[in-house]
Amino acid sequence: MNSFGEYLRYKRELLGLPLRKVAAELDIDTSILSKIERNERGATKAMLPTLSKSLHIPEREIQIEFIQSIVFDELGDLKFLADGLKKVLKTI
Repeated sequence: MNSFGEYLRYKRELLGLPLRKVAAELDIDTSILSKIERNERGATKAMLPTLSKSLHIPEREIQIEFIQSIVFDELGDLKFLADGLKKVLKTI
């Protein structure tokens, strides 16, 4: 699985957008966005609407990618991850 940062970089490069333009739309420094794309820093959920608009990614798609990356990064090595996720799904 590619990381969320790699996903963002791929989408940005696919559109031919410079790092500085997307960073400016997020109102963050270019170096911060670069770190997000290299997985040295995490994106925040507050960034998702802007990233969705800037990178022409449907909101549903970007949220799914973000959630997947967080779950796998934080919990991916747990033996009973699938069981835990099933229980969560029952409650939402």
